Amino acid sequence: MEVNPPKQEHLLALKVMRLTKPTLFTNIPVTCEEKDLPGDLFNQLMRDDPSTVNGAEILMLGEMLTLPQNFGNIFLGETFSSYISVHNDSNQVVKDILVKADLQTSSQRLNLSASNAAVAELKPDCCIDDVIHHEVKEIGTHILVCAVSYTTQGGEKMYFRKFFKFQVLKPLDVKTKFYNAESDLNSVTDEVFLEAQIQNITTSPMFMEKVSLEPSIMYNVAELNSVNQAGECVTTFGSRAYLQPMDTRQYLYCLKPKKEFAEKAGIIKGVTVIGKLDIVWKTNLGERGRLQTSQLQRMAPGYGDVRLSLEAIPDTVNLEEPFHITCKITNCSERTMDLVLEMCNTSSIHWCGISGRQLGKLHPSSSLCLALTLLSSVQGLQGCHQTGKSEKDN
Repeated sequence: MEVNPPKQEHLLALKVMRLTKPTLFTNIPVTCEEKDLPGDLFNQLMRDDPSTVNGAEILMLGEMLTLPQNFGNIFLGETFSSYISVHNDSNQVVKDILVKADLQTSSQRLNLSASNAAVAELKPDCCIDDVIHHEVKEIGTHILVCAVSYTTQGGEKMYFRKFFKFQVLKPLDVKTKFYNAESDLNSVTDEVFLEAQIQNITTSPMFMEKVSLEPSIMYNVAELNSVNQAGECVTTFGSRAYLQPMDTRQYLYCLKPKKEFAEKAGIIKGVTVIGKLDIVWKTNLGERGRLQTSQLQRMAPGYGDVRLSLEAIPDTVNLEEPFHITCKITNCSERTMDLVLEMCNTSSIHWCGISGRQLGKLHPSSSLCLALTLLSSVQGLQGCHQTGKSEKDN
């Protein structure tokens, strides 16, 4: 009859504990009316309870902190910290101890051990301690793999592993919308407005420490989430930037191409990279999380072959007195053009100058500035209508 040899017990014990901040102790207040049988007994017991807040005993939150009772939730962008301890439970001296901690995700395996060198020996009732940290950058199942290898006094090599599985959840839902700034009903400018809608999808409030837009090299950005009051910049969200669970907040940014890119119309055609959002928040007792979105892209508006824009125009003019404007014509095509300027009067606006004159050749991605003179014959607010005629292609 074949007998299997008994399984040898390991001389070392492995313990793993996640490191998180403590939470405020909560108690359940029990009260009654004075005319009830207990009278003031319950209220006196709560006043004598050291865990309650003096003067606010009926509040559930107390003054004491309590250690975490379970693993808790961990969210994308937060830092996962864990304490690893290997203890020698035997009465022997163990040699060549190597402790390795790996984090297995759906796409990669990361080594989190502070040192890969083996410890020469571990005496009885002694331990090897290590603290690992990792900024979580993936959603889904994560497995912490802790492996321990050592050599007994008899020269036998031993090895064992333990697995700790946990889920990484999504903390925020981020949606973006782009708006092209309109100068009138028939044209668009180079300015782009980005609206970022950020929703807290966790179960606890968040303190939004920073929500900023890091623009690409083509754009300058201006944040529109604050106002100037008495010379001081004040956020539009009030003094408390807390985001309650399932609440949504909108952030607005204005982007404008840098001068060197705006002058080259061909560069901002098609799909352009705007930049990425950088979001930093704090939860509970100051645990910090950070997320960066991928590069945001938008479809740039089309201008046709030739683009006409107003560079300078007065706010008010006098009736029947000439005034000056400056126009900019840009060749957005890939061919050289001959341009002809034709001036068309309206019932209220009249041109002062020669119509039908040649403007010369305009090469691709080049611009031409024109100083023009007009005359208004009607009082009131006047609308500006752009019409144009391009010319012979070379």
